[in-house]
Amino acid sequence: MPLSLGIVGLPNVGKSTLFNALTRQSVVAENYPFATIDPNVGMVAVPDSRLEKLAALEHSKKIVPTIIEFVDIAGLVKNAHKGEGRGNKFLSAIREVDAIAEVVRFFEDPGIHHVEGGPNPARDRETIEIELILADLETLKKRLEAVKSQAKSGDKKIIAKAKVLERIEKELSEGKLANRITLAEEEQETLNELQLLTSKPLLYVANSTFNPGTKTYSPPIPAGWNAIPIDAKLEAELNALSEQEKKDYLKELGLELSGLDRLIQAAYKTLGLITFLTTGPDETRAWTVKAGSKAPAAAGKIHTDFQRGFIKAETINWQKLLDEGSWAKAREHGLVRTEGKEYVVADGDVMVFKFNV
Repeated sequence: MPLSLGIVGLPNVGKSTLFNALTRQSVVAENYPFATIDPNVGMVAVPDSRLEKLAALEHSKKIVPTIIEFVDIAGLVKNAHKGEGRGNKFLSAIREVDAIAEVVRFFEDPGIHHVEGGPNPARDRETIEIELILADLETLKKRLEAVKSQAKSGDKKIIAKAKVLERIEKELSEGKLANRITLAEEEQETLNELQLLTSKPLLYVANSTFNPGTKTYSPPIPAGWNAIPIDAKLEAELNALSEQEKKDYLKELGLELSGLDRLIQAAYKTLGLITFLTTGPDETRAWTVKAGSKAPAAAGKIHTDFQRGFIKAETINWQKLLDEGSWAKAREHGLVRTEGKEYVVADGDVMVFKFNV
């Protein structure tokens, strides 16, 4: 099952326009709050130029990229944690995703309504994050009350857990997201149990205006935001074109990648994922695993029997395989390695699994 990334933000910041461009689906993107009520879901291929190159080498009949599930979640407003603006439903949708892409409106357009009167990126970002924190504090309060009640028994472990929860509560109350709270390993387990919204990996998308003349986005993104600038309107126009027309237009604009490709790649990193590859005459395919996964877990992505009966893996970096021109030459030059159960898979490994069940 693919991991998912939820697109969140205030109403009318360009979330649905961005989602439409990502998925090439037509969902409502109207100029009024709450045009999106139920979350829309789309599967998006992760761009990976390695696949075409390996497929050409092996004369593969088909190419299968790895995918991410994007979820377009309706706009949040102030007091969403209290149920304002369908807040309960929206927050529930965010709980279901693995990571969050927070879209912040930078572009100026008097013809597009803004719930706060006009775009103010710092204020809008703060509004969203405060709502997520307040929702988390409600979750934490209930858990802390239960643990404090249990701590009356004198159990040292439960007393220690209560102290950790109190610390998390304090830091959330000071406006810190849970994913930025520094904890010891055993304390982190307590935080993980809470499944807080602000524990999820978070990336920022600055919906800006692209200027072809200067090849820059405006307004400029403030230092420290670490945001991905995207012109959602331009991306929607690009994705209405054929693949070749899109490549030609990007070249004309002086862009190597579309904003959507940059977002997808950033989302993949945010989710802590890497890609290993399999290739042959039938297909060349990308497979998704968590960074740090060992060879048997990777084998299990292909089939559970591969993991259950794992014996060994043959692996080579994709570029080395291309440079050699064939598996036979790569083996002849000693570049294909045999790895066991403790091998940690690297991004770009081309793998062949040996198993017995």
